[in-house]
Amino acid sequence: MSTAYYAVFHTVCENCADCLIGGTGAARSRRAWSQAYRSVEHNYVKKQCRNTETMSRFPEDIQDFARVFVELMSKRHAADYDPSAVFTKADAVNVIAQAEEAVKKFKRAPIADRRAFAAWTTMKVRPY
Repeated sequence: MSTAYYAVFHTVCENCADCLIGGTGAARSRRAWSQAYRSVEHNYVKKQCRNTETMSRFPEDIQDFARVFVELMSKRHAADYDPSAVFTKADAVNVIAQAEEAVKKFKRAPIADRRAFAAWTTMKVRPY
């Protein structure tokens, strides 16, 4: 459960760093890229992914990814912190497949939407 969650979490981190600093091969600062990658906060991403008003403006692939993120975070917490939680091998296989599909869909979303998602999930919203 934890590994499946962290696959989607690290997808958010990589997307943030690539979109805000530059992807592989870009003239980018390695230090700035790492800072952007590490700036992602688990609970802030969850909060933003649960904001249905804003998330509804994203393409379906990103909306699905956000739903999976929240669901897998909950399962990771149960697996890591609830000693009475029980998961079968079939549960684990299903969650891994769910994470893989969500990541694949997310990566095929348009870059403009992935950039917006990077901003949405890392930068605090300030009214203007």
